[in-house]
Amino acid sequence: MATLINVFTVEPARQRELVDVLVTATEEVMRHRPGFVAATIHAGAEGTRVVNYAQWENADAFRAMLTDPACQEHLRAALAIATADPQLYTVESVHHV
Repeated sequence: MATLINVFTVEPARQRELVDVLVTATEEVMRHRPGFVAATIHAGAEGTRVVNYAQWENADAFRAMLTDPACQEHLRAALAIATADPQLYTVESVHHV
């Protein structure tokens, strides 16, 4: 499994707009791509951050998504609103109550 943690920095007045762009991208495009597992969008309480936590079956599935023109269109829309710091991680440990 590959986990994307993408931290966006955004002006507080545009945080809701960015959340809406990411939710739409996930619902309309990303979740239909091969290897997509799940995604959660988090709005920071201070208003300047949005985090996209997404899981893919593997890093190759994530990289293939990046080359898809429909996905690129949504990524450009998000980057027109905010800056991003996307990083891929491997899940090393999971804990539940």
